[in-house]
Amino acid sequence: MDKSDAEQRQDTTREDPASADKAPRNGERGGKRNGPRARKRPDPEVVEVAPIAGAARMRRRHWGVLFSFLLMVLAPLAVSVWYLWWVATDQYASTVGFTVRQEDSSPATAFLGGVAAELGGGGTQTDTDVLFEFIQSQDMVARLNARFDLVGHYARYWDQDPVLALWPDATIEDLVWYWGRIVRTSYDQSSGLIELRVLAFDPDFAQTLASAIVEESQDLINDMNAQARADMISYAQEDLDTALDRLKLAREALTLFRTRTQIVDPESDLQGRLGVVNNLQQQLAQALIEQDLLLEQSTSENNPRLEQAARRIDVIRNRIAQEREAVSSGDGEDYPTLLAEYEGLVVDREFAEESYRVALTALDVARNNATRQNRYLATYLAPTRPETAEFPRRFMVLGLATLFLMLAWSILVMIYYSVRDSR
Repeated sequence: MDKSDAEQRQDTTREDPASADKAPRNGERGGKRNGPRARKRPDPEVVEVAPIAGAARMRRRHWGVLFSFLLMVLAPLAVSVWYLWWVATDQYASTVGFTVRQEDSSPATAFLGGVAAELGGGGTQTDTDVLFEFIQSQDMVARLNARFDLVGHYARYWDQDPVLALWPDATIEDLVWYWGRIVRTSYDQSSGLIELRVLAFDPDFAQTLASAIVEESQDLINDMNAQARADMISYAQEDLDTALDRLKLAREALTLFRTRTQIVDPESDLQGRLGVVNNLQQQLAQALIEQDLLLEQSTSENNPRLEQAARRIDVIRNRIAQEREAVSSGDGEDYPTLLAEYEGLVVDREFAEESYRVALTALDVARNNATRQNRYLATYLAPTRPETAEFPRRFMVLGLATLFLMLAWSILVMIYYSVRDSR
């Protein structure tokens, strides 16, 4: 009975695998699960592997980017190469450098405290600024066009090279615009140096044009010198006339004072009157002493010598009083007032005389400077004659064109992809 029961249980286990899984394991009792350790473990996760990517293929957007590169980069570069090496006309560059210099002031003008320099106007820095603007002005272009027919020279290759050449029917405004392309000016304000690079289709014409620019600049400096000298002499002459009129008025005022007061020098006249008073006081003291001696020697009051001494003392005292009154009144005016008026007139005359001397010296200096050129154009780099056509600089232009075309194309491509990815 026991044996059959055991066989039945074994058969049941074989028939039902699930029941076999539920069979007790090592450490378990009676096939029952006790506690959280007896929970069923989760099934392992299944990882799906993507299939291997296939070979890359050109899509429509890739063809669009390639076509844009051909259209925006390679095609313009091909046109640039064709123009630079087969169409562009060679240009020759002549270089010239100059500056404005001013000769040092003479020692004769140093004591005037820079009067001549003030009359002469600004320094060379202002002259250089004016010259820099004049080189780029319409006046300069018109003068040189009248001398060398700039339109005829630079429009010679218009049919062959319309980019670098000038159109034949150009006006003066067009020529001024084109002047900025063929004459490149470099100006250093700290040192006052001006350097020009003149471009032309012929080397001799480039050198000739550069020399003409120097000549016209020199003429401008000469005109400025002439105007400055004329102004300096005119202003100095006006200052001299003003100083002379002031001196005349000061002397006339002093003459009128002397005529009215009948005194040449009130100070000297006052000293003379004071000297008379001092002398009378000495005589009065001596007369008083003599009177005292007579009084001691004579006892009679009717002594004629005593009467004579007394009369002498009275006369001296009256004279002293009159002289003191004359000093205080000055024949109708007191001496302090006369001295104050006289000293004011003397100061005006001395100032007018000093102003006249300074104005006369300034006029002499102006006339001396007018005889020589105090500002001149110093050429430190003579106009050169080119032997090789340096322009247009083909490789540099091609490199810059490549750089900017690549940048523009790259920016447009990135913008396209940014807009496409944002959708």
